Amino acid sequence: MSRGDSLDLFPDEPASEADHAPEASRHDDAGAPLADRMRPTRLDEVVGQEHLVGEGAPLRALVERGELPSSILWGPPGTGKTTLARLLANAGADVGRPTDFVALSAVMSGLKDVRAVVADAERARRLGRRTLFFLDEIHRFNRAQQDALLPHVEAGTVTLVGATTENPSFEVISPLLSRCRVFTLQSLRAEEIETLLARAATDAERGLGGSGVEIAPESLRAIAEAADGDARRALGMLETAVAFHRGRGDEGPLAPETVRQAVGQRLLLHDRDREEHYNVVSALIKSLRASDVDASLYYMVRMLEAGEDPLFVARRLVIFASEDVGNAEPRALPLAMAAHQATERIGLPECKLILAQAATFLATAPKSNASMQALSRARAAVERTGTLPVPMHLRNAPTPLMKSHGYGADYRYAHAEEDAFVPDANLPAELVDEPPFYEPTDRGDEAEIRTRLEAWRARRKGAGEF
Repeated sequence: MSRGDSLDLFPDEPASEADHAPEASRHDDAGAPLADRMRPTRLDEVVGQEHLVGEGAPLRALVERGELPSSILWGPPGTGKTTLARLLANAGADVGRPTDFVALSAVMSGLKDVRAVVADAERARRLGRRTLFFLDEIHRFNRAQQDALLPHVEAGTVTLVGATTENPSFEVISPLLSRCRVFTLQSLRAEEIETLLARAATDAERGLGGSGVEIAPESLRAIAEAADGDARRALGMLETAVAFHRGRGDEGPLAPETVRQAVGQRLLLHDRDREEHYNVVSALIKSLRASDVDASLYYMVRMLEAGEDPLFVARRLVIFASEDVGNAEPRALPLAMAAHQATERIGLPECKLILAQAATFLATAPKSNASMQALSRARAAVERTGTLPVPMHLRNAPTPLMKSHGYGADYRYAHAEEDAFVPDANLPAELVDEPPFYEPTDRGDEAEIRTRLEAWRARRKGAGEF
């Protein structure tokens, strides 16, 4: 086991056997990735996460007191989860409480590995040492595996620090979560990543300062903006670009165009079934609902460019057309359905144009959720009153016996009436005095529906329904 005597930079790479090696040797390995070599060795080198490590912030306070609470570090990739775990381990040594740091990846490990860690921790405890057990990707452990950690966390045999990119409310079992403090990390801002890149570019001992390649400031800025808040990705891009520049024998500073050629297309942060997926989908729907056409296009394009299934986007637009536009613009649902069908038949990349047309139409259409509200009120009435008997005049009467019992009696055929309207009551008698289910808005085509419906309801009231 290694002593907690240094910090990672922001690379949150899965833990491996290297995590059991002496920390000093890790920085001295010239063949290690740049992100590994540039790990800070003290708290003041950490960039970003001021809400956790700034003056008076909770993690800084814990470090200064040498406390080791079991914790869950939740945040996007490359934001400092491994860094902060090592920082907590280092804190023990700084206040005279030696702490062993042991790291496992939940992707590569199982209960056998956990039991080995616990056994070592029990021996270390008898010698007066604490053990910080860093479990990367803790959400990859199933419920039984997480349950197995509980007694050792409760007994204080290990201080568990779990790292996850997923919402721990959903991915960490409640008993374990209740015994941990949750610290939320944020994606690094572009200017913070640029600071890290500039440090790596000029550090002759651990970084690229001795590479002989001058790096233009605009290149650092371009990499920082392309990294999507992930410092490990940014440092990897920088290292790749410098190697590419040197390999081609280019003269002059490393230019942004060379960076683009070296690292390829920008990768956007998105996933198919995790939190970021739902965050962006939510932003798309809420922007459409707010009639913000530009924001709607932005979030839709962001999803598509990140590899989202265009049919998923099309389905969401169909639902939105009914739920949020409704009868205020009756063309919305047919258009959204046409967009879904066209997307299915045409596919990428041309279907993006079709989806853009549908999204811009829906965003700029008048909005109404009256149909959804009507559905909700009708469901509430059904749940409250159960299966009320259908009025006799509405019942089907296919046999003489049923007719003799009054089925279909006094039914009036609407098309035989003046202006095709029948003022008779059609709701079960118990619901006749209930407030209306459907209340059209005064927006778009629904305004005309409202006027017509108000007149019909007045005629029914006059006929005795109300």
